[in-house]
Amino acid sequence: MNIYIKGLVLKFRRFLILVVHLILATAAYILAYHLRLDFTINHAYWEIIFKTLPFLLGIKMVLFFYHGLFSGLWRYASVDDVWRIAKANILSTLGFLAGSALLFPAIRIPRSVIILDCILCFGLMTGIRLAVRLFREKFRPFFMKNKKRVLIVGAGEAGVLVLREARNNPKANIEIVGFIDDDHHKRNLRVQGIRILGTRHDIEALVQKHGIDEIIIAIPSAVGGVIRDIVSYCQISSVKIRIVPGLQKILSGETEVKPRDIRPDDLLGRETVQVNEEEISAYLTDKVVLVTGAGGSIGSVLCKQIARFHPKEILLFDHNENDVYFLTIDFLKKYPHVKLTTIIGDIKDVGVLKHTLSRYKPQVVFHAAAHKHVPLLEENPASAVKNNVLGTGNLIYASHHYKVERFILISTDKAVNPSSVMGLTKRVAEMLLQAKAKKSQTKFMAVRFGNVLGSAGSIVPLFMKQIEEGGPVTVTHPEAQRYFMSVNEAVLLVLQASVMGQGGEVFVLDMGEQIKIVDLARDLIILSGFVPEKDIEISFVGLRPGEKLKEVLFLNRERDSATQYDKIFVAPPDEFDIRKLKQEIRKLLLCAQNYDYAKIRDLLNEIVLDVKK
Repeated sequence: MNIYIKGLVLKFRRFLILVVHLILATAAYILAYHLRLDFTINHAYWEIIFKTLPFLLGIKMVLFFYHGLFSGLWRYASVDDVWRIAKANILSTLGFLAGSALLFPAIRIPRSVIILDCILCFGLMTGIRLAVRLFREKFRPFFMKNKKRVLIVGAGEAGVLVLREARNNPKANIEIVGFIDDDHHKRNLRVQGIRILGTRHDIEALVQKHGIDEIIIAIPSAVGGVIRDIVSYCQISSVKIRIVPGLQKILSGETEVKPRDIRPDDLLGRETVQVNEEEISAYLTDKVVLVTGAGGSIGSVLCKQIARFHPKEILLFDHNENDVYFLTIDFLKKYPHVKLTTIIGDIKDVGVLKHTLSRYKPQVVFHAAAHKHVPLLEENPASAVKNNVLGTGNLIYASHHYKVERFILISTDKAVNPSSVMGLTKRVAEMLLQAKAKKSQTKFMAVRFGNVLGSAGSIVPLFMKQIEEGGPVTVTHPEAQRYFMSVNEAVLLVLQASVMGQGGEVFVLDMGEQIKIVDLARDLIILSGFVPEKDIEISFVGLRPGEKLKEVLFLNRERDSATQYDKIFVAPPDEFDIRKLKQEIRKLLLCAQNYDYAKIRDLLNEIVLDVKK
């Protein structure tokens, strides 16, 4: 029965709101006479009321409709609603004054009645809206059970939005206990009735004192350092941490204006990337685009971002059939309009590359396929050379031969002053690309960046798995630091950088500040609801072969040059003795065929350090 009544109310909602406004306007007009005449209305005044009331109601209903007073949700009444009610009542009063003088010249309506009517009608209409909102926000929560007690970090606009959402959404079933704000002048002040209890330094004590179940970080503009610092004060078992996403993510439609579980990339606190979509679209729209390593972390997101620019066809090239299969399933659901072709192949296989490029004739190639795991490649340098050097070389020469318009190599910060086999092979790949760019109409370029947070094989999934298993979380060294960025940010900047390349450039993405690995481990433990060293141990296992304490983004001889985009720099092309480079690479590939690991390492160092004009 309740559901039936609710359905009828929703069906005739506007009609009911109109009736309520008619009743309120009538009551205000009659009450104005009562107040003016000390609650003794004689017969003559009742006649005036009956003659003028229909005209007054007609004017008011028209102006109320014009100002949208019949369409608002009363439970979300705001200052804007109050302003619209005031305007509608003032205009209707002025209209009634002018109209009654023409229609009822013989009737003298007391001016005080007209003023009182305007004030009373405004008060009744505002009051009923505020009463509905007050009931919803103040009294309805008392009927809910097992409410989660919540602290909001940030007493600004985002914090107020969270408070309103908590009050307006009974399904959230949360009770806002107080705010946290680092502005000492705000302490003990109230925001919509909720007190500011202290600063981030007081979080632990306040959690214990008020029995807090959840902490919501509502500072969308905060940088990564601030978020990580706040998280460090939330080292309390069983207290969940959530976060309000940044404004740009909300406006872009990437996420909603609601708190969500805090994610590892929130710890970076990096601004949302702004790219020139018109420039990107100009070279991707209606083009055939080949992406190698399409099933990987970078490759799969590259394919999804490219799909937004309406390419003619995307060629998904990967040797891992499972990754490509699941990517195609995702595409069928999210991008059904995009034509896909899957190629299961290996970049070391020249035949499959020739077949692919001759048959499909891609105009743009993104080369994301590579062996990337530093310790594993230290143990398997021959595989690193075959894949990262031979495979990349095959694709470079095939792209040149079949007249690809643009070729973008996904490189790494480990190619800078490399200390590992992985870094050395990626630097050799950059050199191959730069050498070919000198003699080709294809615009070859590389984009170099650091670790992608949360990618397959990265430390975040490893740490999360170790936390799930109860620890310990293994960190190489207390001072080990790395650059991190989110996969979406990296891919968008790759697309933007690829617009600018004219041939031979190595673009370097702004990675911000390096983050200590041990700090990241502590933050992930806290985000999982545990206390570092108390619930989950952190164990230092020492640097593995080929690893550095810190990474750099530019070679010693390179100078970073700014571009028109804040987060993209360019390293000028190096000068090589191309003939010597080719000779040394032939020797390198022969050593890889013979699995001569010692000679491979020597030759890699020799090529990277000595092959110059």
